[in-house]
Amino acid sequence: MSRDRAKAPSQRQLRVGEELRHALAQLLARGELRDPDLAGVPITVTEVRASPDLKNATAFVMPLGGGEEAPIVEALTRAAPFLRGRLAREVTLKFTPALTFEIDRSFAEAERIEAILRDTGPDKGSSDDGA
Repeated sequence: MSRDRAKAPSQRQLRVGEELRHALAQLLARGELRDPDLAGVPITVTEVRASPDLKNATAFVMPLGGGEEAPIVEALTRAAPFLRGRLAREVTLKFTPALTFEIDRSFAEAERIEAILRDTGPDKGSSDDGA
C-alpha cells in the first residue's frame, strides 16, 4: 500500500502544476497583494505540485535576493484564499486547488552538494603528489 504514495505524479498533475505555477507567478509579479510583509519583495514560484485529485496544490517559493523566508510564507498563507480566487479566473479547471506554500529548499541542497563535491574533488581527495 505504501508504494501508491511514492508513485510518480501523473502527466495531468504535472501539466496542472505547471499551469498553476505560471498563473501564480504572474499574479505575484503584478503586485496585487497588499500585505506589508510582501511589499517590495520579489517572489519566484519554482514549482507547484498538485495532489492526485487536483484539489490541493503546494507552491514552492523563494524570495529573490534572500531575506526572511518565514514571514513571506505566512503572508502567502494569509493570501491563499485571495490567490485561489484569482487563479480560478486565470486557469480553467473543474476545481481550483486549495493552496499551501513552502520555501523551496532545493537550491540550498544543490549548493551544499556542490560544495561537498568541490571540497572532495580529484585533486583534493588524493594524498599522492604525483612525484
